[in-house]
Formats: sequence, C-alpha cells, structure tokens
Amino acid sequence: MQLTILRLTTLILLAALTLAVTRFNRLGSDLRPRSAFAAPAPIAFGSEQAGTADTVRFLETKVRRDPGDALLYNKLGGYYFQRLRETGALQYLDLMSRAAHASLASVPAVRNMDGLSLLALSEYSSHQFKAARDHAAQLTRLDPAKEYPYEILFDSEIELGDYNKAAGAFAQILHHTPGVNLNTETRKARLATLHGDHLGAARHLSNAIALGLHLSMPARESVAWSYWQLGETAFNVGDYPAAEQAYRSALVTYPGYYRALASLGRVRAARSDLHDAIVQYKSAIEVLPDPTYVAALGDLYKLTGQDKKAADQYALVEVIGHLSATAGVLYSRPLALFYADHDIKAQEAYANAKREYAMRQDIYGADAIAWTALKAGNVKEAEASIKKAMRLGTVDARLLYHAGMISRAAGDDTSARGYLRQALTLSPQFDPLQASIARKALDTIGAPSEND
Repeated sequence: MQLTILRLTTLILLAALTLAVTRFNRLGSDLRPRSAFAAPAPIAFGSEQAGTADTVRFLETKVRRDPGDALLYNKLGGYYFQRLRETGALQYLDLMSRAAHASLASVPAVRNMDGLSLLALSEYSSHQFKAARDHAAQLTRLDPAKEYPYEILFDSEIELGDYNKAAGAFAQILHHTPGVNLNTETRKARLATLHGDHLGAARHLSNAIALGLHLSMPARESVAWSYWQLGETAFNVGDYPAAEQAYRSALVTYPGYYRALASLGRVRAARSDLHDAIVQYKSAIEVLPDPTYVAALGDLYKLTGQDKKAADQYALVEVIGHLSATAGVLYSRPLALFYADHDIKAQEAYANAKREYAMRQDIYGADAIAWTALKAGNVKEAEASIKKAMRLGTVDARLLYHAGMISRAAGDDTSARGYLRQALTLSPQFDPLQASIARKALDTIGAPSEND
C-alpha cells in the first residue's frame, strides 16, 4: 500500500529535520537561548486552514464514492487529526475514529499500519490510553524499525502513569531517531518537567522551536505548541514576563491558537491585569469552550465583583462536562478539580477522581484523588495520594499547595508551612483564587516555633 499522509508527513519531516539539524548546528549560539526561557523569535506563517478545508472536502467526497479505499480514509483521518490539534474541537475526534475504523475494516492492520496508527492516535486523543497503548504495542511488532509506534507508546504510558515503561519506549525512540529531532526534544522536555528539571525542559523546548522554525516545511501548530509549552514552563516557576513572551510568540506563529490565548489570560491575571485576562479567556473560549477555561473566567469575574457572570460560568462548566460521553471522559478530572477548588459536590468530585484513577494512574490523577479526598474529609487518603503525586520529584506550585493544605488538615504545621512557602515562592500567582487561599492558610499557621 502506498504511503498515506501520516507516513508521508513523517518522511518529509525527517528529511526536513536533517536539514534543520545542520542549520541548527551551524547557527549555534544564534539559535540557543540567551536566558533560561528565551527562544528564537517567532515567524508569522501563512494560514493553512483554507487549503486544509478544501482538501478535507475533496477527500470526504472521494470516500463517499469509494468507501472501500483505506488509503483515502487514512489521508482524511490525518487531516482530521491536524484540525483536532489546531482547534481542540471534539467533532474531529469522532471523525478521526470513524476514518480509522473504516480504513481497518477495508484493509486489516497487518497490511494497514497507517490505519492502525490513526486508530491509536484517535484513542490517545480521546483519553482511551490503554487502548492506545495496546495498539501502539501492536505497531511496534508490525513496524519495529520505525520510531512512530514508540512515540505513541511513550505518550500513552506517560498518561497511564507507567513511567518505567515510558522510559523504555523513549529509549527505543532515541534508538530509531538518532541526533537532534523536534519530536524527541519535546518529549525530553516532558520528562524533564515531570522530574522537576524546569531549566532542562526549557532548553529542550527552545531547541524544538529552533528546529521547527528552520524546517523546509514548518508545521506551524507544532511550533506554536512548543512556544506554548515553553510559556507553561516559565509560568510554573513564576517567570511571568517570559511566559507571556512565549505565549505571544505562539500567537504570532498561529494567530488565535486557543491554548496560547487561555494561558495568556492566566499570565495576565498573574500580572494583575484582570480586565485583559478576561478578554483573553473569552477569546480562547470562543475557539474552544474547555471547562478549565470557563472555570478560570468565572474566577476572574468573581474577583472583579461580577458575581452573576461568575455563577453563569460555573454553571456552564458543569453543562460542558456532561455534554456527551466523550466530554465526560475528557473532562472528568477537570470537573472533579473544579468542584474541589470551589468547595462544592465534594463526594461527587472524589468519586469521579477515584473512578478515573482506576483507569489512569499518573501523578496528576493521584493529585486529583488527594485534593478531592481532602475536600471530602478523607485526610488519611489525601496524605497517601499526595505522596504518590509527588513521587517523581515534580516541582509544581499546585502540587505543593495541595500538599501544604493536606498537611495542615492533618495537623502537621511544619510540613504545611514548608509546602505552602515553596508553592508561593515558586509561582506566587499560580492561580488567582487558590494562591490567595494558600497565603491566608500560611498566615494562620504562623511562624515556626523553636522546636520546628
């Protein structure tokens, strides 16, 4: 079977990356960051949306005429995946899954690895991480000399919380893609972040951006995503100016990029411009009404005395979270954390977090159990779960804040004081409402005694 867009894109990227690596090495210090979170200047790419939409319509017409053509389904599914990354719109999840299943119904996986790859990607994007992992493992047996099955396997194992198996998959990625590579750099950044190495993560993301900008055929969403991730890394250590610069660079690269718009709202709030923060969150929600964004907008309305608007946003969070079966899976954890943050429906939040953790035991799932267990009055379980959440040494203000509040509830003022101070020192405005609660809690604990 001839190559589909998924495999063809991989080959094009590998060829372009070879050229980019040469340029990267030659340019040296001109491309490397001059400070911890600096990155190459962004480039405004031309919009691809009109061309993509035309291609999608063309392929949809062709598959209606020839519903047994697996190649067409694989190409179409690849474009649906691209649109999903660009917009976050849930409709593309369903379309992508349908294309994958139609492709595999036409030609079985043993002769249709592109169809199986598309299915694994659709499962991963739908938070069906175990299915994605299993199909990625099948791909490693069918196509063992390629790196892409191990990339899907790595990503799935990370989400499932099996970090040792993820490390094994990453070793295979490196084995099959030697040298500097955009995909390996972003995954190195993720590993660095999980293990508390923010400077290492920033370095890898800056490298990824440099490589992406100097591809002969740049993928603007991938570059924008890398800028956004660099901004998240800077925000997490309280470097709000650097975070804002990275988010704005993402928006130069991809105007209207919903992830960067929402994060720009968050950093504007951290820098005390609540009016502009509201504007940015509203812009993000116009693209994608993610409940996390809607909840954050509600918090900003609350902080600015607009209680009716805040209540409307909070109600909308629940509507979105229960809108469909897909939304229920994708938004189960954010909804549980929303309830816990706002001290509502404590038992429902706790049950949701427990149910998800049974399927997905990553550190942030453990954190969700810890936080919701605390709000549900289960302090002992909260203590046990927060230890699981912090087992990798992840340096995250929200994790530290949760650990501090749990220690406070357990009567361990010394640990509570230490965790809360770490959280507020790391990122003083990590959340408009929760950071304020952390400061008040720290004030109530007071100064350490001579025995502390």
